[in-house]
Amino acid sequence: MITADPALTGREALLAATGHHPYARHALWRDQEARGWRRDGAVGWLLPPGQGPAGGALGAAGPALEVFAGLRADGTLRAGQSVHLPRTAPAEVAARLPVARLDEWDFLWTTAPPPPQPAQDRVVRLTGADHPALAALVEEAFPSSTSQPGDPRVVDWYGIRDGDRLVACGADRSRGDIGFVAGLTVAPGRRGRGLGAALTAGMTAALFARYDHVALGVYTANVGAIRLYRRLGFTGTEPRTSVHLA
Repeated sequence: MITADPALTGREALLAATGHHPYARHALWRDQEARGWRRDGAVGWLLPPGQGPAGGALGAAGPALEVFAGLRADGTLRAGQSVHLPRTAPAEVAARLPVARLDEWDFLWTTAPPPPQPAQDRVVRLTGADHPALAALVEEAFPSSTSQPGDPRVVDWYGIRDGDRLVACGADRSRGDIGFVAGLTVAPGRRGRGLGAALTAGMTAALFARYDHVALGVYTANVGAIRLYRRLGFTGTEPRTSVHLA
């Protein structure tokens, strides 16, 4: 149970408590209810099953970790689930939660379409007929991707072809109030040719037809990708720590 005070019920209350932060607008889906709390500069929430992580928080990392540690101790959170925290030192997390895996990543966003990129006009929306090629590309080039063919969180897939071959792909995982680009993948033999920039720019431009922000997630250690996304205008940043519970 959530014992932090005051409790927050419903998506709108949580969005208001975070100042409509872009990360909250992404994480709190429009068609799902969430329940949450506010404590000492942190706002956190628990999400319904099937929505990815079991919970998340923004603001002060220490109070957020304290609440989630209590939720793990009383059985509300279980082994195999994950929570997305504000950036927290791994040792601090390990002292309060049983950790199976910890990932450090950055939630980046932009409020305007990127400048046009070479080959951007080759970005197309994929269909069901493309899924065998899509699955083969992800398996070859990015098997650890958090966006896989068949993932119910994916709204659409986009890609770039070279003749009949799919050489780049990305997932539209927009479920909240902002667009979200995920699973950006380029075939190993086609990297370094601007396809990643073209795919990111093309997908972002397409999502701006429906949203006022577009965001993506990138592992903090992937400095090359972060440099690319900054160049494309993704300058808003929210550092995150994802904890997969043991």
